[in-house]
Amino acid sequence: MQATLATTAEFKGAGLHSGAPARLTIRPAQAGHGIVFRRTDLAQGQGGALIPALWDLVQPSRLCTLLQGAGGATVSTVEHVMAALAGTGVHNALIDIDGPEVPILDGSSAPFVAGILRAGLRMQRKPLRAIRVLKAVEVREGEAFARLAPADHLEIDFAIDFADAAIGHQEKRLDMANGAFLRELMDSRTFCRQSDVDAMKASGLALGGTYFNAVVVDGDRVLSPGGLRHADEAVRHKMLDAMGDLALAGAPLLGRYTGHRAGHAMTNRLLRALFDTPGAWEWTTCSDDLQARLPGAGVDRYDAGTVGAGIAARAVA
Repeated sequence: MQATLATTAEFKGAGLHSGAPARLTIRPAQAGHGIVFRRTDLAQGQGGALIPALWDLVQPSRLCTLLQGAGGATVSTVEHVMAALAGTGVHNALIDIDGPEVPILDGSSAPFVAGILRAGLRMQRKPLRAIRVLKAVEVREGEAFARLAPADHLEIDFAIDFADAAIGHQEKRLDMANGAFLRELMDSRTFCRQSDVDAMKASGLALGGTYFNAVVVDGDRVLSPGGLRHADEAVRHKMLDAMGDLALAGAPLLGRYTGHRAGHAMTNRLLRALFDTPGAWEWTTCSDDLQARLPGAGVDRYDAGTVGAGIAARAVA
């Protein structure tokens, strides 16, 4: 069955790249609605402020995922909230936002997950359809690649390599069923090198970035207070990003995603390749057994208080 929120969840913060304050409200939506952003600061006539969260609306953008609706409205840095929705099994929601960029909050999906759990989930009387990968598709750029291959549930396998010893080579593979997103990935923050921060700010980016909403490293040093939440937090965050970008397929994916040095643009290219390849995918209606293997299954074991307490504890560690 499809699911939406039982009530609204509200978030306030600054955009990572713009630095502008933003208010984001996730609202319940009817079955079949999907995930749709609505720019409340723009004129609402004829749907011009609506931006469906779909792969074919992704536009080229540096360092984040940016969507543009048919009316020209845009919203950027959607990957963390999209990962939170997919990871909690929310299929239908209207997301009001009063500016062009989603607030970065603590740099992970955990605050969004806590808010969604606080609002609660409501099951809807309409079957859920998923996208089953039938044959492998792959995109490459130099040494980087991303691949989707058949599997009976979502798996994510990721590897990264950075010269900085604080990151280095990291790899991780997860079966995303049964609440794995909440257990393993949701609290992992975006990361960058100090030299990247300096270059981005010189280019007018990362104006809202701080040592508290990103893991900043310099060689073998972690500059962010409190250090790492996980020894392999960097690759976990890359998997979180992939989860959010794959959620733009418009339905749960049944397949194995493999990323090596991949980023937002490459994952979107992979979705485009999947949907452009004849016979590479099909729609399937989820049985109870299949739905039990989706990322949002099992999240009823978690509560907002536990997730929120974990965020607060790490913030003062």
